[in-house]
Amino acid sequence: MQRLGRVRYAPTWDYQGELLRELVARKRANRGKVPGDADYQPLHHYFLLCEHDPVYTLGKSGSTANLLLSEAELAARGIDYFPINRGGDITYHGPGQVVGYPILDLEAFFTDVHRYVRSLEETVIRTCADYGLEAMRLKDYTGVWLPPHDEEEPYRKICAIGVHLSRWCTLHGFAFNVNTDLTYFEHIVPCGIADANKTVTSLAAELGEPLDLTAVQDRLLHHFGTIFEGTLVPSTPNSASL
Repeated sequence: MQRLGRVRYAPTWDYQGELLRELVARKRANRGKVPGDADYQPLHHYFLLCEHDPVYTLGKSGSTANLLLSEAELAARGIDYFPINRGGDITYHGPGQVVGYPILDLEAFFTDVHRYVRSLEETVIRTCADYGLEAMRLKDYTGVWLPPHDEEEPYRKICAIGVHLSRWCTLHGFAFNVNTDLTYFEHIVPCGIADANKTVTSLAAELGEPLDLTAVQDRLLHHFGTIFEGTLVPSTPNSASL
C-alpha cells in the first residue's frame, strides 16, 4: 500500500503502468513454476491512494461530447484532460477526493471482473457506513450512490469506478468524493449520465463539514483488506516519475 499524496495525473498513470508491467512480467516468468522453486518470482500487489490536481479523464467507451469545455477553457482553468484505457465515460479527479488504484493479479484472489467491481463498491459502501451514510448500488450504473430522501430528490453518486484488466491484472480504480469541489462536475456530463434524477455528491456535502482525508483513507484500507482477505503493508513509491 502506498500513499502518494497530491500528485498530477500523468505521472501517476505512468507509475501504474510501471507496476502493471512488472506484475505481468513476473506472471509470465512464473509459468510452469510454483512458490518454493528456486527461480520463482514473488508477485507484488499494490494499492495506491492519492489526490490529483484537477483533471478530467475519459474512458475508452466515453464520448468527447460529455466534456463541456474547450481546450482553451481547460487551459485557462488549469484543468488537465486525458483520454485513457479504463472502462466508463468521463469523470473528474481533484483535491479533496480519495482516488484508489489497486494493481492486483486477480488470479491470486478470484477471476471475476464483476465481483472485482462489486468489491470496490463494497469497500466504499462500508466506508460511507462508518460515517453514518447508507450508500448503495444502483441497478445498471457502476459506482456507489446515496438514495434520495424523498421523491423530489435525485440519486447522488459519491464514488465513480472504472477499471482495466490485462492478463487478469488490474489498472485504474475508484474516485471517492470526500471534500471534493463539486462545481468541477458542472463542466462535464459525469460518467455520461444526463438523467435529471441523478447527480453527484461528497461526504462533506452530505455531512455538512470537511473530513480528514487520512482518516477516510484509513477506513478504506481497513475495509479493502477485509474484503480482499489480505494484509496491507505500507511501502514507498519506487519510481522517480513521482
